[in-house]
Amino acid sequence: MGATLRGMFEQTVAKYSNKEGLVDLRLGTRWTFSEWDDEVNRVANALRASGVEKGDKVSTILFNTSEFATTLFACMKIGAIFNPINFRLTEKEIQFILQDADPKVVLFEKATSLQVVSVAKEMTGVEFWSIDEEDLPYALNYNERINGVTSERPVCELDENDPYAIMYTSGTTGLPKGVIHTHRDMIDQALIMTACLRLEENDRGLTVAPIFHCAELHCAFFPRVMIGAANVLLHHFDAPKVIETVKQEQITSFFAAPTMWNMMLQEDFSKEDFQTLRQGLYGGAPMAPALTMQLHDALGVQLLQAYGMTEMGPAITALTEEEQITKAGSAGRALLNHEVRVVRTNENGPAEPEEICKPDELGEIIVRGPSMMKSYYNRPEATEEALYKGWYHTGDIGSFDKDGYLWVSDRVKDMIISGGENIYSREVEDVLFDHPKVIDAAVVGEPDEMWGERVVAFIVKKEADLTEQELDEFCTSGSRLARYKRPRRYEFVDELPRNASGKLQKFKLRERSTTLSE
Repeated sequence: MGATLRGMFEQTVAKYSNKEGLVDLRLGTRWTFSEWDDEVNRVANALRASGVEKGDKVSTILFNTSEFATTLFACMKIGAIFNPINFRLTEKEIQFILQDADPKVVLFEKATSLQVVSVAKEMTGVEFWSIDEEDLPYALNYNERINGVTSERPVCELDENDPYAIMYTSGTTGLPKGVIHTHRDMIDQALIMTACLRLEENDRGLTVAPIFHCAELHCAFFPRVMIGAANVLLHHFDAPKVIETVKQEQITSFFAAPTMWNMMLQEDFSKEDFQTLRQGLYGGAPMAPALTMQLHDALGVQLLQAYGMTEMGPAITALTEEEQITKAGSAGRALLNHEVRVVRTNENGPAEPEEICKPDELGEIIVRGPSMMKSYYNRPEATEEALYKGWYHTGDIGSFDKDGYLWVSDRVKDMIISGGENIYSREVEDVLFDHPKVIDAAVVGEPDEMWGERVVAFIVKKEADLTEQELDEFCTSGSRLARYKRPRRYEFVDELPRNASGKLQKFKLRERSTTLSE
């Protein structure tokens, strides 16, 4: 048996049965933990009535909804494997994941129906459930499926090593891979993050980052369920709505990607009072030191960064509130029971775990810990390569400083080599973020006949009068950047391509850069 997510949920229900556990602002509905448990049991029994058994998959293509949260724990009740899918994906990408995961039931909503309709018509052996009150010929209605179904707890023998979910990687470099996590993986991750965040039963957490992604689900949502804190669901991110909800719902903590925090900073905080908000968690991408300083000054909220990846559950290091200023830009130090190394890269294969770099020496970041994935789904060769010698090879380039803090410089595949010199995009991007007229920035390498590659910067303006010349002078003045590191070309864009966790999809920028330079 051991520790399972079903056990975690039901223990919280027993301890805090009459306490508010879930709020769905989209529906205007609130559930105590006991009421939520009844709803979870009904959905679990409805899934069984549709033929879902232990080991079968249930997929969701949903925004932040109570149906997502309820179906998640319904799967835990009957041993089904949960498969949350990124609602931002295209029809073709969703079809790829559904064909790969092979679910019995797929839940979707009106906002995702355009990506689902043709897939649903092709996958005739799969039940598609719509959570909205629509009469769709290719789908069943969620509420009708659970209406009148018993709320009696289903019986199912679970083991802590049973798979809990298949979570597909963010696809920053191409097609996603299904990551298999077990119940024990997530119990350990939730325990570690509960302690790291110093959560208490009276906390009220806002779920505004996409809940289908492990950064929100595993680092924020699960820990709150574990400790008996309330989860308030906001359907999707909207900066003014987040600010309003924090005040109205007396939110104490929430997770947001750096891009989201940046968008909130564009709002006027001069008249705002966030008396209840004590903590902001961020991750999914590094936060530029300039942005950290602005958030500290504008909100006065304690910040905590978690660095990680889907394969590790995701969090592996954290930068605490006290370190945000003194170590701004760092990914922090290893979380409890995690071992992190920086090792010398190997052009002929995976980096060797024994080839450890010295302080301030750049290399590949590798890690092992209690929440490491079981494997990639149906991809034994990729699993073997990623988990070489029992260490997960992240593909990130970084270094440890003399104090033992980890600094992430780049992805191995994103490093730019110009004239034989290595250029790490993070260093250039941090300088660009320091410019007061820049909201967002990213740099990639593009082919150059003389130097091999050159740096090109994609910029989201804060002010319309920002020019290439102004940025170039800024980068080269005051010894901010060596001349070989400065961007040779600037592209002004409305927004940068990011996945749901806030990670830049630089392969899309490289594709655009190649097209523009031809």
